Amino acid sequence: MDWKTFALIFGTVFVAELGDKTQLATLLFAADKAVNKWLVFFGASAALVATSALGVLGGALISQYVSERTLHLVAGIGFILIGLWTVFSR
Repeated sequence: MDWKTFALIFGTVFVAELGDKTQLATLLFAADKAVNKWLVFFGASAALVATSALGVLGGALISQYVSERTLHLVAGIGFILIGLWTVFSR
């Protein structure tokens, strides 16, 4: 196993998920006293695993038709546009 790549992926996804709407929704579910906290944990974990699986499958499929360089370029431009939209949308 390539631990350096694993650590990079883990760190990137971990930081990206901190404080996002998914984490806030999970926090709200867990704050409900009537809800089992393990159920919240396993439900949220299963959802994140499922969405990650879709990302991996989608990336593997797209990479058969589009070069890695093009994907990086499109993703980078997309993030820049989202950032600009976020800054100027107020």
